[in-house]
Amino acid sequence: MYYLQSRWKLENGRLRYFGLRNKPNMFKNVVRLTRAQRQIIEKLPCELDDTQLKALGNLLGTQVVTQDKLIVIPKSLKDARFCKTCIANDFIIPGIEFDSRGQCPMCATADETARLKSVVPIKNTFERSKKSRFDVAVFYTGGKDSTYLLYYLSKVLDLKVLALTWELPFMSDCARQSIEGAKKTLDKVEFITRKVADDDLEKIYRRLYSTAGNTCACPSLAYLLFYPELVANKVPYFVAGNEPAQLVGLYYNHMAPKLAYSFGNSKFLNAMINIGRILTLHPPLRKGQFQTLETMKQLAYGDNILKNLAGYGNPLVSNVVDAIHQVPSMVKPLKRAIRKSSWSGNIPAFVQVDFNDICDGRYDWEKIKNTIIEQCGWVPPRVTDKGLHTSCNIEKCKEYSQFIRFYNMQSDMIPFSALEISLASRDKAIAREDAIAELERTLGFSLEEIPECAIMKEYIK
Repeated sequence: MYYLQSRWKLENGRLRYFGLRNKPNMFKNVVRLTRAQRQIIEKLPCELDDTQLKALGNLLGTQVVTQDKLIVIPKSLKDARFCKTCIANDFIIPGIEFDSRGQCPMCATADETARLKSVVPIKNTFERSKKSRFDVAVFYTGGKDSTYLLYYLSKVLDLKVLALTWELPFMSDCARQSIEGAKKTLDKVEFITRKVADDDLEKIYRRLYSTAGNTCACPSLAYLLFYPELVANKVPYFVAGNEPAQLVGLYYNHMAPKLAYSFGNSKFLNAMINIGRILTLHPPLRKGQFQTLETMKQLAYGDNILKNLAGYGNPLVSNVVDAIHQVPSMVKPLKRAIRKSSWSGNIPAFVQVDFNDICDGRYDWEKIKNTIIEQCGWVPPRVTDKGLHTSCNIEKCKEYSQFIRFYNMQSDMIPFSALEISLASRDKAIAREDAIAELERTLGFSLEEIPECAIMKEYIK
């Protein structure tokens, strides 16, 4: 009896793999089939004769196997196989492959991806602004990473910072307290808070829940809310503070090619863009401004068609964009701000501070927490071993929905937190035992719906 191997699925006449393959096949997740092969696979599981086995060719032994070769996907963390180096495992990432040394693809390719820092330009120091009363702006959630970024920019670099907070309905108590602590301790920071009307937010969340299974619209909705504010104030830089594991995770999730990480430093590509702008009577762009415009245009108009054709479309963002457009009145100010900034050149450059670089080579979660508790009045979550996503009460719902859709092969997007916690342990940002404790106690990897989902469902009625 022959079977289709676990994590392979017949879709639109092709085989698709739902998992993370090891090199050299890491992103070879789609296999085209002949008509004969498709007809055979449609019948599986079944017995096959010599003619059919010959027709399968290279599929035999990899995509089509006998029962004794079927890979069993674990149903709990206790039954999972872990990477020898990090905490990646085949429960939180079903379909992950291990090499002969027992390493996962992320550890096996660590040297090859060491230079993948950010898809927006890296900038760790900033000049004083001559056109704005702010030197930089940040999106501030009260979480670990955004609080550390605020501390670094305002206290270490002594910059005038505009902190922008979207008061989402699921903000955790510790995040609210941390924001108040920052207001008391960071006197070089000006804080702006916005709240979306509940009627509008419910429309967005209901649509998002129907397409993605959760209501997470961060940070996209915050960008939409605050971009007109940045343009009006002529803020020169919008600074992102994503931790390193989040940034390289985009590559392993096949959402950003290696080219995307070097695009900002390509003189040729940036020159070509600026030639096009000059020919259309637009001012040339400085580093980071193209990334800003493309991010905002994506929210206002949807994904670039070339990006989708190249296979790097982002369903997470596409679903958020679709949901946001349920309230057209929120999108109109963004479109006006895009046009105004593109013609004037007053575009806040979207840049990333490299947390590893500014932390002597390693963004150690425990040290970071201690620093911001002492320097910013940061209030940690009640669950003391939590380091990922500390500002939201329903973060686990996003993890659960992404996980269950991926586990059931309804989406080929690997759960973000599964990659992030694994990469953080690989790069020693968190000790292995602490990462496993966080995985077991605070993250939403479960085959049964988690209790926090009730909070989300109650809000959208």
